[in-house]
Amino acid sequence: MLRLLVLGLVLACAVSLSSSAVILENGAPILWAQTASQVTELPMHDGILLPDPWNYLHRMSLYRLMIAATDPFMGSMGTNATDSPLWGLPLQLGWMLTSGRLADPTGATTCGLEAEPLCISTQSWWACVNYFASVLPFLSAAQQGFMGAGAQVQMQVPAGVQDYCTTYADCKAKYPDAMSKWDAFFQGLKTTSESLLPDDVKKDTILGVYWDAQMASTYASAACNARQSHYSSVEVSFAQSWLNSAEYVAAARFQANMEKALLFLSPLPSRILQEGDSAPNIVGLTAEENHTLYIFSWMKTIDSLLGGTLLRLWKGAMCSVNTRQKGAQVLEQLLLNPSFATSTFLSIITEMTTSC
Repeated sequence: MLRLLVLGLVLACAVSLSSSAVILENGAPILWAQTASQVTELPMHDGILLPDPWNYLHRMSLYRLMIAATDPFMGSMGTNATDSPLWGLPLQLGWMLTSGRLADPTGATTCGLEAEPLCISTQSWWACVNYFASVLPFLSAAQQGFMGAGAQVQMQVPAGVQDYCTTYADCKAKYPDAMSKWDAFFQGLKTTSESLLPDDVKKDTILGVYWDAQMASTYASAACNARQSHYSSVEVSFAQSWLNSAEYVAAARFQANMEKALLFLSPLPSRILQEGDSAPNIVGLTAEENHTLYIFSWMKTIDSLLGGTLLRLWKGAMCSVNTRQKGAQVLEQLLLNPSFATSTFLSIITEMTTSC
């Protein structure tokens, strides 16, 4: 009951006028303290782990367990306990919860609403896309021994829902590229961390295989596209821009630790967008949220007008550790600094490309 009251307060803050999205609770992702800290705390039957990814606490638990299991191999990321790039994922899930994006968009059920605040809807496009960035990597981590020797996992699924894979073998058969990339990440994490490479090279290498896996999950989540029909055209446009922005972040091998992830997630829209919402003048959203939506839209529009040239230039410019570090800084300026001119962004990309 207490956790439901806490969640109610968090959701109330999230939907208040002119308030940025609620991302943290007591310095951790939303309801982090209520999640499983040990694999043995997950449901189990006949020796098989049975997490319910349609319960927010269970899905968040997948992230907590993955972070704990991989932290021993993340020394090159920094000295802080929250330097792992995996921290961006639970923070993102928390934003989806408090902004209402995990709720049933069809209105046919109360899933995700006040009556069932921890319910994640199988009809939510956002929840579906996140499934590929939570369940798939967890199944891979378990397969690669990160959840204990011989751990077997099968995800629970609501009755009548058939279009989600639930086991490693099932996901591997349906989404072979994504699962192979996650396998490569978890395998590479061990070998790279144990190598004699300098820490900056280890870090860049680990981030490289991590973002390869993340983007493979993103591409596989095209299976969720039919669920976009439940949303306004404005929300769909934002969703597409959000996916597009991941291409830039991935190419820069952005270290999505807690500190950096917060910078990118805090100005995301704190509610689902409706018809008539037009950035940078959306009523009820902060100036920061409006700016971020405007920049997302600008990047997608420019790239479309240029036939994909902007993204190709960007990827081409991310050719070294130095340019990737500079690229991450440029993205921060573009999204977070309203005075940073979009023309400056274009000139910097051109300059970095010539150095490759």
